[in-house]
Amino acid sequence: MLAMNGGQPVINRPAPALVRWGDPERKQLSEMINQPALFYWKGPQTTLLIERFQKHYPLKYVMPCSSGTAAIHIAIAAAGIGPGDEVITSPITDMGTVIGILYQQGVPVFADLEPHRYNLDVEDVRRKITPRTKAILAVHLAGNPCDLTALKKLADEHKLVLIEDCAQAWGAMHRGKPIGTIGHIGCYSLNDFKHIGCGDGGVVASSDERFGPLLQKFGDKAYDRVTGTRMPEFLAPNYRMSEPQSAVAAVQMTRMEDIAEKRFRLGRLLTREIEGIRGIHPHHAEQKDRCSYWFYMFRLDLRVMSCSRNGWVQAARAEGASFGEGYIAAPLYKYPIFQNQNFFAGRWPIKELGLTKMDYRQVSCPQTEAILENCVTTPINQAMDEDWIKGVAGVIRKVSNHFGKEK
Repeated sequence: MLAMNGGQPVINRPAPALVRWGDPERKQLSEMINQPALFYWKGPQTTLLIERFQKHYPLKYVMPCSSGTAAIHIAIAAAGIGPGDEVITSPITDMGTVIGILYQQGVPVFADLEPHRYNLDVEDVRRKITPRTKAILAVHLAGNPCDLTALKKLADEHKLVLIEDCAQAWGAMHRGKPIGTIGHIGCYSLNDFKHIGCGDGGVVASSDERFGPLLQKFGDKAYDRVTGTRMPEFLAPNYRMSEPQSAVAAVQMTRMEDIAEKRFRLGRLLTREIEGIRGIHPHHAEQKDRCSYWFYMFRLDLRVMSCSRNGWVQAARAEGASFGEGYIAAPLYKYPIFQNQNFFAGRWPIKELGLTKMDYRQVSCPQTEAILENCVTTPINQAMDEDWIKGVAGVIRKVSNHFGKEK
């Protein structure tokens, strides 16, 4: 009997408490307080953050910045995206993925997604390429690596820039290589809710000589800190990180590998536990990759269940675990800002100038919309143990069996 109907819940203990900060962060902040300055350039904390970042991500040019959104904007600007240039990206992501495209007067073009990995469908990306396409912005949703081998090949074929949005994917690997190091530019978030964080912050990095030297300038008002020149040659925002943020982030980098590996093992365990449950499509991750599971998302086949998604989620929550009904409310192209083209005080200058014919009211990505209609999320974090994950799987099995229709 379901717990919501008076039965015993599958899980009878609270979720393990996640402790993210401790004495190492406290010690690093104490050292930072003794500094004569808290400016990022050549600051001890920012220098340490860069060194530790490069141990995991061997990229030549590294610019710590104020957020993951800032990291992507810097990458977009460094890639030379200008008025009317198109950037193909995912419709299931945070708004921060596309803000930089719009501010550079570029055009986000949304490609459909793979049904169970929830990342860009390479063939639909191919179909969306036009003479105006300048870049592909791949989002590693929930820490699950995109098919970077295919995307990089596609980008090279069409001379496009491949930018990786790694905000949700610290520690993820594609074929043994760290995500963010396969495309031309990698972007990372240190937001408070990510695997590792410092409240807010980000990193953008590249080894490509076309873009790498521009990252610092595009994050720092176009000032060249290397030469000391303060004679801007182009327009650039101020997205600098401060030393207090870097101090916390530098310590967090030492935790990153263990966090990613723990989440990877727990996510893979959950997949094994729920495979074969009728009506459940597990979160697919390639066996040769490492998914670092910022969260775990699976899909319900409601055709074989006698309930709605809401009914399934309410029943599952009563069994003692956390489940979310869906992920984001709608694909990005259905947000009011896109439907109304309300990008700049109710206007879209590049549309008025005839530099794009994009009409987001006509955009449709069928697989994306289907994913958002029947997906369910459940958290995974490094505080959890295998028994907890097996309990979550037990909840999924119990609720799905209860609502399962006869074959």
